Amino acid sequence: MSTILQELMDLADIQYKEFHSKLMPEIPKERVLGVRTPVLRKYAKKIYEREDVDEFLNTLPHKFYDENNLHVELLKLKYKELDIFLEKLERFLPYIDNWATCDMFSPKVFKKNPELIYDKVKQWIRSEETYTVRFGIVTLLQFYLDDLFQEEMLSLVASVKREEYYIKMAVAWYFSIALVKQYDAGISYFVNPKLENWTHNKAIQKAIDSRRISEERKTFLKSLKVKK
Repeated sequence: MSTILQELMDLADIQYKEFHSKLMPEIPKERVLGVRTPVLRKYAKKIYEREDVDEFLNTLPHKFYDENNLHVELLKLKYKELDIFLEKLERFLPYIDNWATCDMFSPKVFKKNPELIYDKVKQWIRSEETYTVRFGIVTLLQFYLDDLFQEEMLSLVASVKREEYYIKMAVAWYFSIALVKQYDAGISYFVNPKLENWTHNKAIQKAIDSRRISEERKTFLKSLKVKK
């Protein structure tokens, strides 16, 4: 057993394991150690310059969910040059097997070249890997719904036609935030429905739950729900 894995095990919280495992039914409970995210991030900051970190990052797949989360944090801390980060990211993406690890990334290094990352997003959402597709959609959600927004991005996400629950949820999440940040562009996808019925309604539901949408708009959105 590696030193890093042993140290992760020492940081485990059994009560948190029981709670968090219920949020990830796709991951067997025995693969969850139960390291809380703030604890894991503090540990990553402590070790990212250690010599054994390279071996840890190069040893894939990891056995435990918490190892995958640590992998994410170490990549963000260790690689500040975009080209190197992308190389390491591309190697890791196929091993992501749950929504929580996928959504942890939000790499600030992406801001160095948003045009390049947008090209990468177009590749990621065409992947056969469930969580690579989700990662592409979440990247658009996190970085491209403000100043970098382009209307074609809505069409790009709407074009993702997959049956996996966590991809459909990502599409719904994206459009719910689009209704918050880019309402005038996003609403057309609901007035003239372009999403699959379940995703359409889930996006509306999530948007209605937001405190950043006016009551008037919420009432209108409710009227746009479609029959399943």
